[in-house]
Amino acid sequence: MESPHLDDKVSEEPTAESLRCPECGGSRIYKDGLRPLPDGSSVQRWLCRGCGYRFSQSDDARSNRPQRLSTVDTQSLNRATALGYSRQVCDLAEESKNLIATETRTVAGEGKTQQGAILDYAWKLKKRGLADVTISTRAYLLERMVKKGVNLSDPDSVETFLATEELTSAKKCQLVSAYRSYTKTMNISWIPIKVKYQPKQPFIPLESELDQLIAGCGKKTATFLQVLKDTGARSGEAWKLKWTDVNQANNTISINNPEKGSNSRTIRVSDKTIAMINAMPKKYGEYIFNPRLLSIEDAFRVARKRLVRTLQNPRLKQIHFHTFRHWKATTEYARTKDILYVMKVLGHKNIQNTLIYTQLINFESDQFHSATARTIEEAQKLVESGFSFVCDVEGFKLFRKPK
Repeated sequence: MESPHLDDKVSEEPTAESLRCPECGGSRIYKDGLRPLPDGSSVQRWLCRGCGYRFSQSDDARSNRPQRLSTVDTQSLNRATALGYSRQVCDLAEESKNLIATETRTVAGEGKTQQGAILDYAWKLKKRGLADVTISTRAYLLERMVKKGVNLSDPDSVETFLATEELTSAKKCQLVSAYRSYTKTMNISWIPIKVKYQPKQPFIPLESELDQLIAGCGKKTATFLQVLKDTGARSGEAWKLKWTDVNQANNTISINNPEKGSNSRTIRVSDKTIAMINAMPKKYGEYIFNPRLLSIEDAFRVARKRLVRTLQNPRLKQIHFHTFRHWKATTEYARTKDILYVMKVLGHKNIQNTLIYTQLINFESDQFHSATARTIEEAQKLVESGFSFVCDVEGFKLFRKPK
């Protein structure tokens, strides 16, 4: 919203101390910019820190009766997609109230707008324990359809949009999934349409390319990437790691905050990873990494763009945080041929989610390292190092592993 001209008249407004929120009656009122009026004047907008409600003062300041805005300013503070950032404006006596619970209403009190319905939907998902990122993603997809003129309360309107809009199969599948959840939560009768969608095979980079990215980032981002590479954890799981999750005595990291309903697990990592973690500054309290995951993502994107230009390797642009997880799963299966072990490393509860990695083994070389053992102790050390038994030759046991 543009600020009014300096020559415009600004209506006289009372002080925040003399106001009460018309929604909750709270007294914690802050100024929230000016609202221009049709006659060229402006009135002060106010924000209640108790419930997140925005309102403007009537022209008659002496009446001291706040009036509601004719249209609601849906800034990020009150949008459903802001839920993932856990914005909170006050602590009530009973519990903290997130602004996602604030309803968007019309001035005449005719009910909730579609934006308000999305807010209600998101708040219901929040109360049911869904992850913030899941809620914000679904809310974003619904808001996208609303901006295209879709009426969410009318399934026929949604089906018309899906049939006429130019959408990829992947995006259409996401929209159908989001609207299926919306109709189920809001008690709207709808038979979901079928979308033919075949997921693409994930990109598996070379280990040297991952190492180039890690070496080209700053200390904090490089440590984060090294943890992803060694553990195969999701970025959100690595981001929530605490100092108490790292066991230096046996070089292990415990994933105690799994995402997407996965199992918690403990992964053995390299000495290099432990050394990089120990070099991290202890300025985030109990957590190892910056509580703002977005800051790590921004630093990673900047470094990746620079390395693509410096090394002239466009393949690096396809590497994201989740690519490290795909690489870990693929290489572990190539090394062990044990799908149950890979399932345990990734924390999957359903083996169907792990079986995809059995289709990704396509390494550039069939060359092997070979070794021999005469005693049980020597054979045991080779097996622990990743060697596989081949055969017995003249009293020796022959082992090999891929280069």
